[in-house]
Amino acid sequence: MTTETPAAADTDRIDALHAMLESGSVIKATRMLNALHPAEIAHLLESLPPRSRELAWGMVDDSAEGEVLLYLNDDLRDSLLQDMSSARILAAVEGLDTDDLADLLQDLPATITAEVLSSLDEQRRERLETALGYPEDSAGGLMNTDMVTVRPEVTLDVVMRYLRRFRDGLPGGTDNLIVINRDGRYLGVLYLTDLLTHDPDDSVAEVMSLDVQPMPAALDARDVANRFEQLDLISAPVVDDEGRVLGRITVDDVMDVIREEAEHQFMGQAGLSETEDMFAPVLLSARRRALWLGINLLTAFLAAWVIGRFEATIQQVVALAVLMPVVASMGGIAGTQTLTLAIRGIALGQLSGKNVRWLLGKEMAVSVINSGIWALVVAGIALAWFGNTDIALIIAAAITINLLAATFSGALLPLLLDRIGIDPALAGGVILTTVTDVVGFLAFLGLATIFLL
Repeated sequence: MTTETPAAADTDRIDALHAMLESGSVIKATRMLNALHPAEIAHLLESLPPRSRELAWGMVDDSAEGEVLLYLNDDLRDSLLQDMSSARILAAVEGLDTDDLADLLQDLPATITAEVLSSLDEQRRERLETALGYPEDSAGGLMNTDMVTVRPEVTLDVVMRYLRRFRDGLPGGTDNLIVINRDGRYLGVLYLTDLLTHDPDDSVAEVMSLDVQPMPAALDARDVANRFEQLDLISAPVVDDEGRVLGRITVDDVMDVIREEAEHQFMGQAGLSETEDMFAPVLLSARRRALWLGINLLTAFLAAWVIGRFEATIQQVVALAVLMPVVASMGGIAGTQTLTLAIRGIALGQLSGKNVRWLLGKEMAVSVINSGIWALVVAGIALAWFGNTDIALIIAAAITINLLAATFSGALLPLLLDRIGIDPALAGGVILTTVTDVVGFLAFLGLATIFLL
């Protein structure tokens, strides 16, 4: 018996939907789409070319449109919102949770945002405005203001009777109730398991836990994700500067942060945004990628200029042209390894100006060992290939110099770029390639000019 993987199941759905759309089986396609979870519908939409995507979006039930929009990448969501009427958008966002609504409102035109706010009751509007008051990549921007709070002096029996009023169920992801004082300041949490297993006459103060530390609203989303991972949290309260509870963050919000961060690191290595739509219009994709292609072209010309300075040397010793790519490639690999490690350290909050010196020392020691080993290997190959001891020694020295320079740059570049406000995941690779190419060619051809001519 074989079990189909999630990826294979997604591929089967995409193929089936394509076949239905091509054959005109609108009713079947509509039934198939609306039987899926909104996240699965969003995944299918992102997997379709523009024409098929428009047809499929028109088949989605009105009641599910709001949730589907939440799961779409930014590019596709913006595209769909532009073609939706104000009335349709208002209907789509009507039943969304406060935190989800806050995320979506930031992509809506100001006029529609005003209409959405005016359509809400006073309590929900205040909660939404509180969430919108914080950056999207902060604890305040991630939090959901839908929560259940209790006071420490009441008994568990009173709490149970209070919870029975929630006819539609507790807010999603609720594993505890937040305990606050009269001023709304955070005191602790009452786990639902403790509520169910302790004497109903016990007070909340006797049973509540003080172990869960609240998240400051201004805390960066990366740090929020790190705390959830390290402490195995399911939910956590969010407080303002004075300790008043504003809302809570649940693990599903954190999973979104982790996924986006992973996509950002992966796509950034190619100079792409994590929101890049695979089936975006040709001109839009071309315009976005042109910038990084242009930057890369400039760096390539810089490396070519360095090579041009040694044109006479290359003409006299043809072997140098054959071996040049080896020097640049070895430096590029070594630098990329350290660069990736440093970017990951920054993303996890593990690397700062305080410990970078230790990392640099460790990475340079690793580079010394590897450069010594591989310089000897490459020198041996060059000697066997060209029968020239001088060329073998020169390429060994050049590889050593380039690997050390690449490692040094790979460790320090991410911190420098992060400090000046440039995304290391996006720009680090381009700059590092330039460094390794220029240093590698300069070292190899410079040494050759000195010792061979």
